Amino acid sequence: MSRRAATHFLPSLNAKHLLIRNCLLSPFPGPTIIMIRTPSLLRRPFFSSSSSPPPPSSSCILPPPSLLRPHLISTPISLRCSAADSRLPPNREMATADNQQDPRLAGIASAIRVIPDFPKAGIMFQDITTLLLDVKAFRDTIDLFVDRYKDKGISVVAGIEARGFIFGPPIALAIGAKFVPLRKPKKLPGEVISEEYSLEYGTDKIEMHVGAVQAGERALIVDDLIATGGTLTAAIRLLERVGVEVHECACLMELPELKGRDRLGDKPLFVLVQSSVDAHDYH
Repeated sequence: MSRRAATHFLPSLNAKHLLIRNCLLSPFPGPTIIMIRTPSLLRRPFFSSSSSPPPPSSSCILPPPSLLRPHLISTPISLRCSAADSRLPPNREMATADNQQDPRLAGIASAIRVIPDFPKAGIMFQDITTLLLDVKAFRDTIDLFVDRYKDKGISVVAGIEARGFIFGPPIALAIGAKFVPLRKPKKLPGEVISEEYSLEYGTDKIEMHVGAVQAGERALIVDDLIATGGTLTAAIRLLERVGVEVHECACLMELPELKGRDRLGDKPLFVLVQSSVDAHDYH
């Protein structure tokens, strides 16, 4: 049977948690994605041509490994939502030191669940709790980061609230560094230093305890996902203001079409899973 993968993406108030709108996997084997729900909410309705009716609605999407294209690389990993489209964003070389894909990445990518319409309608939430329930996938995630950052002279792992708190502490312990939480305003007691960053409609801040880091220390910044890059950029500025050298930023996932990487300037970014969205669907 001839089938075409059809995907569609819609904007989200929280770009970090949006991937695919009203998208379900076909019950047939093979890389088919079918658009089936709420056509009034779609900007560009597009359905796959098939003689069979669409499958029933579901509360979540958990792509099987056959739909994933992860590659461990020194820039990003690639996770394509449609196996029919193997195009990569420009200027993103897919390579490793030995030009081989790390076998752990497929398990990591497939362990991340997508929940539609959470916490609001139109948002596709990237749920990493399923990865945390998978002991092997969680361990592999931490191990990949540790393998990269051990013996690099890093003394500080700075985790961004909230899900950076999940990955940051085990990485810090494994490489012999302290963990420093970067929190939202009024969450830390005592004296703090803050850095403001822009949102689509307004501003926000991240804060750090005064004295948590010392000038001359070397830091790794950890978060779960980079979308527009605003939070990571603020974290870099916050640490550099007190004389800390930011070695690199590390994220589990990246939405490359939102160009958050470009906002980091010359600071390198390392990600394990790169997810595709249509950038022109965002405001």
